[in-house]
Parts: sequence; structure tokens; C-alpha cells
Amino acid sequence: MELEQESELPKEYVLVSPATRAGEQFMQLLKVKGIAFAAIVNSYAEKVKLERMGVTHVLLLDTQRQEEWTIPQLAVGKVYLFERSLPLCCRYIQMCRTWTSEPIYVITESSNSRMIYRGLGANHIVHTNGGSVAFLL
Repeated sequence: MELEQESELPKEYVLVSPATRAGEQFMQLLKVKGIAFAAIVNSYAEKVKLERMGVTHVLLLDTQRQEEWTIPQLAVGKVYLFERSLPLCCRYIQMCRTWTSEPIYVITESSNSRMIYRGLGANHIVHTNGGSVAFLL
């Protein structure tokens, strides 16, 4: 019986930093499609907010102290970072790049940060006006 339960666990989780409304909508889309995902946040208030929205896996990260950047207990696949803050997004890229060899997507409304994110390890920078990002799937 235990083996059956393990086989039902997803091999990898999509990791999402839902820092914007589009990020929250993207998580809801993942949920509807049955795609296993986890959210990453750097504040307890954000963690509580996402848990109230029904997000099962929320990783609370200390982005200030690099020595605290430990590998999560779940297997990380693709990463989608919705940019609200350039410094925070840069820290997330640095952290997530060590956790996965899968693509890292940065979804931004700014056009000024493309080379910074690529230099840190993001594979794709998607410019959006804040609308639907369902096309990412």
C-alpha cells in the first residue's frame, strides 16, 4: 500500500513566486489543470494569504541570509517567477538555479531587467502587461 501512495506523488513540482495578480491567477490555473506546484514567498503574511487561498505547498524562504538557502524537501521542476521587485527576483533566481536544471521563467512588466535575469540563470524572460499568462503552460 505504501508503494501505491508514493507512485501517486508527483515527480516534480512547478515552483511559482506569485508576487503579482498574474502570478496568483497562474497558480489557480495550475490547480485547475491538476499540475503539482509549490509557491515560494519571503514573508509570513504572504504565506498565510496563499494558504487561505488554498495553496497546499508554500515555502517560506529567508532571502536575506544566503547561508539559510537550503534545498526544499520536494523535487523542483520548472520555475515561474512573477516579478514585483528586481532585488527579490534576483535572489529567487539565485536560489532556484541551484535547485533545478529545468527552465526558469521570469514574468515581468518591465523591459529593463532582461540581461540581469539572464546573467543570474533565468532561461526565459516574458514581458507582459499584467494580463493572462496561461500561454506559459
